[in-house]
Amino acid sequence: MSLIRMSLEELVERATEFYDYPLTLTNLIKWGADTFPEQEIIYAPPDAPKLRLTFAQVWDRVRRLAAALEQLGVKPGDPKKLGTRVGALEWNSHRYLELYYAVPGLGAVLHTVNIRYSPEDLVYTINHAGDEILFVKDEFIPLIQAIMPKLKTVKKVVLMTDMPVPPQVKLPGIEVYNYEDLIKSSSPYDFKDLDEKTVATLFYTSGTTGPPKGVFFTHRQLVLHATAIAISTAAPPYELSIRDVVMPLVPMYHVHAWGGPYAMFLAGQKYVFTGRMDWGYILKTLSEEKVTYIYGVPVILYLLLTHPDSTKYDLRGLKYGNGGSAMPEGLYKLARSRGIIVINGYGLSETAPVIAQALFKPQSFNWPEDKKETYLMKGLRQIPLTFIRVVDEYGRDVPKDGKTIGEIVVRSPWLTPAYFKDPEKTRELWRGGWLHTGDVAVWDSDGHIWIMDRLKDVIKSGGEWIVSTKLEDIISTHPAVGEVAVIGIPHPKWGERPIAVVVPRPGQRVTEDDIKNYLMKFVEKGEIPKWWVPDKVIISEKELPKTSTAKADKKVLRELYKNVLMT
Repeated sequence: MSLIRMSLEELVERATEFYDYPLTLTNLIKWGADTFPEQEIIYAPPDAPKLRLTFAQVWDRVRRLAAALEQLGVKPGDPKKLGTRVGALEWNSHRYLELYYAVPGLGAVLHTVNIRYSPEDLVYTINHAGDEILFVKDEFIPLIQAIMPKLKTVKKVVLMTDMPVPPQVKLPGIEVYNYEDLIKSSSPYDFKDLDEKTVATLFYTSGTTGPPKGVFFTHRQLVLHATAIAISTAAPPYELSIRDVVMPLVPMYHVHAWGGPYAMFLAGQKYVFTGRMDWGYILKTLSEEKVTYIYGVPVILYLLLTHPDSTKYDLRGLKYGNGGSAMPEGLYKLARSRGIIVINGYGLSETAPVIAQALFKPQSFNWPEDKKETYLMKGLRQIPLTFIRVVDEYGRDVPKDGKTIGEIVVRSPWLTPAYFKDPEKTRELWRGGWLHTGDVAVWDSDGHIWIMDRLKDVIKSGGEWIVSTKLEDIISTHPAVGEVAVIGIPHPKWGERPIAVVVPRPGQRVTEDDIKNYLMKFVEKGEIPKWWVPDKVIISEKELPKTSTAKADKKVLRELYKNVLMT
């Protein structure tokens, strides 16, 4: 019988030694530890000595932690049911990294709890997730003590501390353990194969448009996402390799720290975790550890560059991966003046998150430098295994003319299949087999995507759209402007009109007329229409309110200033 005519059953029968390799996080970290056993992971908190571990040592600790978790009663899940939910309240650390692998490795679900949430949202998300065990950094114990009476499912707490002598913590009715004691008292766990479609992680959105929504991801999804990131960041303009030293400045509770703690074991890169975000100490650590790549939201870059100690350090050649929100042009120019290379990326909580980056094409190398810089700041291309479209309200592709605005929709192997326990919001998210991002963009003739705004942030004035991020870009280039947010608020005639909220740079002064006159220069050059100029500019001496992910909270601003134009 020819091979072509053999049945699948016959083929399987003849391949009795075949091993169906599962795409699991434990296989990912084991590969990294086997391949780069001596590569370093550094934990450098501002209030404790630096700790240096190798990939091999972290893998050993992950195995010991998994054994301890099993002893604590953590149960595995499978594609049809969730395993035990384990919550974590921690800063960026080697311990958090170990939880990233040990909890899912058992088939359980790691809930990365957003420590920037209000106490009410913390209670809501922990209860909604059904967390049974909480891993808690010692400084968050008072918070947990305050909300514990409202937590319905938590049975055990594991204390994580950098103190030589762990503090004694009592929580009535709750078993309390010490993280390092669990590690020391456990033998390395022999991980068993899991179905790669077992849920590995769960976390909640920032809740800017309502209660936080839970998103979840499987082992298979996270391994594929990490693989795509490792590939895309090895390509120009990132060109990251095993020679690079990486410092994530996005919190590990926020969307897997953008996938870095998974991709690092594939890329073999040295990683530096800084604990609590102390910007002066981070600048010092950047220099000491010769960090070459950092990544986070725009406000983090702003805080680093405006810190009093910033000018003490040579930042030339440092690469900054931007995401979370658009990079204001003024901040981009400030970074470039210090020799920092800013590279734009894009994603959502629902997309794990990265789905697009400012990746070069072969022809990009022949572009003039100003075109390259514009593209690095704003342009995007889909990363491997991801397909992105820009569509109108009927789901039709808009023209690739660089002008016609539509919504970004996406397909990829690592998108959340649903909102956790929220079928109504899931139906809004997934339509026509595409995940709807709620972001609006244009695309050009080469397929480059240029994000314009969030649908909820586009200002609809007299039936026409005003792109808030375009105005923010321009205002941010004023030399006295530190932060800016443009919002639409009710207007009796036009429905909505824009106002700008501006925070001056430290030591600078700026007035409403200064900003309006500055904008008129761009009107005269034809870059924006005159009717886009905000009706009012509010100068604030306080920093802009932020979401739990450090983005300007426009929901708060809209509520605060909703009546400004109605009188």
